[in-house]
Amino acid sequence: MRLGWKLILTAIASSALTLVAVWRVGGAPLPSKVLLDNAKVRVTEISSPVGGVRERGVRATDQVIVFLDDCRYERIDPANGAKTIRERKSGDIIWHDKGEDAPQLTNAGSKPYRQIVIELK
Repeated sequence: MRLGWKLILTAIASSALTLVAVWRVGGAPLPSKVLLDNAKVRVTEISSPVGGVRERGVRATDQVIVFLDDCRYERIDPANGAKTIRERKSGDIIWHDKGEDAPQLTNAGSKPYRQIVIELK
Protein backbone atom coordinates (compact mmCIF):
# COMPACT_ATOMS: atom_id res chain seq x y z
CA MET A 1 0.00 0.00 0.00
CA ARG A 2 2.78 2.47 0.87
CA LEU A 3 4.59 1.85 -2.42
CA GLY A 4 1.34 2.60 -4.30
CA TRP A 5 0.95 5.99 -2.61
CA LYS A 6 4.60 6.87 -3.26
CA LEU A 7 4.15 6.02 -6.91
CA ILE A 8 0.99 8.14 -7.16
CA LEU A 9 2.63 11.11 -5.40
CA THR A 10 5.68 10.85 -7.66
CA ALA A 11 3.45 10.84 -10.75
CA ILE A 12 1.52 13.90 -9.51
CA ALA A 13 4.73 15.80 -8.70
CA SER A 14 6.21 14.94 -12.10
CA SER A 15 3.07 16.08 -13.90
CA ALA A 16 2.98 19.34 -11.95
CA LEU A 17 6.62 20.10 -12.75
CA THR A 18 6.02 19.38 -16.43
CA LEU A 19 3.04 21.77 -16.50
CA VAL A 20 5.07 24.51 -14.79
CA ALA A 21 7.87 24.06 -17.32
CA VAL A 22 5.49 24.25 -20.29
CA TRP A 23 3.69 27.34 -18.91
CA ARG A 24 7.00 29.03 -18.18
CA VAL A 25 8.36 28.41 -21.67
CA GLY A 26 5.01 29.28 -23.25
CA GLY A 27 4.86 26.17 -25.42
CA ALA A 28 6.69 25.57 -28.64
CA PRO A 29 5.62 26.93 -32.03
CA LEU A 30 4.11 24.52 -34.52
CA PRO A 31 6.54 23.03 -37.07
CA SER A 32 6.68 25.21 -40.18
CA LYS A 33 8.62 25.56 -43.42
CA VAL A 34 8.86 28.76 -45.47
CA LEU A 35 8.17 27.89 -49.12
CA LEU A 36 8.45 31.39 -50.60
CA ASP A 37 9.38 34.79 -49.16
CA ASN A 38 9.74 37.94 -51.25
CA ALA A 39 8.75 41.61 -51.11
CA LYS A 40 5.06 40.88 -51.80
CA VAL A 41 4.23 37.53 -50.20
CA ARG A 42 5.38 34.94 -47.67
CA VAL A 43 4.14 31.35 -48.08
CA THR A 44 4.56 28.94 -45.16
CA GLU A 45 3.53 25.32 -44.69
CA ILE A 46 2.49 24.69 -41.09
CA SER A 47 2.03 21.24 -39.56
CA SER A 48 -0.16 20.66 -36.52
CA PRO A 49 0.45 17.40 -34.66
CA VAL A 50 -2.35 15.78 -32.67
CA GLY A 51 -2.83 18.03 -29.63
CA GLY A 52 -0.62 20.74 -31.19
CA VAL A 53 -1.46 24.30 -30.13
CA ARG A 54 -1.25 27.47 -32.17
CA GLU A 55 -1.13 30.28 -29.64
CA ARG A 56 -3.35 33.36 -29.77
CA GLY A 57 -1.93 36.44 -31.49
CA VAL A 58 -2.63 39.42 -33.72
CA ARG A 59 -2.34 38.87 -37.47
CA ALA A 60 0.50 40.97 -38.87
CA THR A 61 -0.75 40.74 -42.48
CA ASP A 62 -3.76 39.82 -44.58
CA GLN A 63 -3.73 36.03 -44.92
CA VAL A 64 -5.12 33.28 -47.12
CA ILE A 65 -5.08 29.84 -45.47
CA VAL A 66 -5.37 26.67 -47.55
CA PHE A 67 -5.99 23.40 -45.70
CA LEU A 68 -4.02 20.52 -47.22
CA ASP A 69 -5.60 17.84 -45.03
CA ASP A 70 -8.99 17.22 -43.44
CA CYS A 71 -8.84 18.45 -39.85
CA ARG A 72 -10.73 19.06 -36.63
CA TYR A 73 -9.58 21.70 -34.16
CA GLU A 74 -10.74 23.46 -31.02
CA ARG A 75 -10.97 27.24 -31.27
CA ILE A 76 -10.91 29.45 -28.17
CA ASP A 77 -12.55 32.80 -28.93
CA PRO A 78 -10.17 35.60 -27.90
CA ALA A 79 -13.03 37.95 -26.94
CA ASN A 80 -15.07 35.72 -24.63
CA GLY A 81 -13.12 32.47 -24.15
CA ALA A 82 -15.85 30.34 -25.74
CA LYS A 83 -14.62 26.99 -27.04
CA THR A 84 -15.91 25.64 -30.35
CA ILE A 85 -14.90 22.76 -32.60
CA ARG A 86 -14.26 23.52 -36.27
CA GLU A 87 -13.80 21.03 -39.07
CA ARG A 88 -12.11 21.76 -42.40
CA LYS A 89 -11.73 19.63 -45.51
CA SER A 90 -8.66 19.28 -47.68
CA GLY A 91 -8.81 22.16 -50.17
CA ASP A 92 -10.84 24.52 -47.96
CA ILE A 93 -9.66 28.12 -48.18
CA ILE A 94 -10.27 30.91 -45.65
CA TRP A 95 -9.36 34.62 -45.47
CA HIS A 96 -8.19 36.66 -42.46
CA ASP A 97 -7.62 40.43 -42.25
CA LYS A 98 -4.50 42.13 -40.95
CA GLY A 99 -4.94 43.15 -37.31
CA GLU A 100 -7.44 40.40 -36.41
CA ASP A 101 -7.11 38.86 -32.98
CA ALA A 102 -6.27 35.27 -33.96
CA PRO A 103 -7.65 32.67 -31.53
CA GLN A 104 -5.81 29.82 -29.89
CA LEU A 105 -6.29 26.63 -31.93
CA THR A 106 -5.68 23.07 -30.75
CA ASN A 107 -5.63 20.06 -33.07
CA ALA A 108 -8.52 18.01 -31.68
CA GLY A 109 -8.39 15.41 -34.44
CA SER A 110 -6.89 11.94 -34.44
CA LYS A 111 -4.13 12.78 -36.93
CA PRO A 112 -1.77 15.64 -37.80
CA TYR A 113 -2.80 18.15 -40.45
CA ARG A 114 -1.06 20.68 -42.70
CA GLN A 115 -2.02 24.07 -43.99
CA ILE A 116 -0.48 26.68 -46.27
CA VAL A 117 -0.51 30.25 -44.93
CA ILE A 118 -0.12 32.94 -47.60
CA GLU A 119 0.72 36.30 -46.02
CA LEU A 120 0.29 39.36 -48.22
CA LYS A 121 2.85 42.06 -47.48
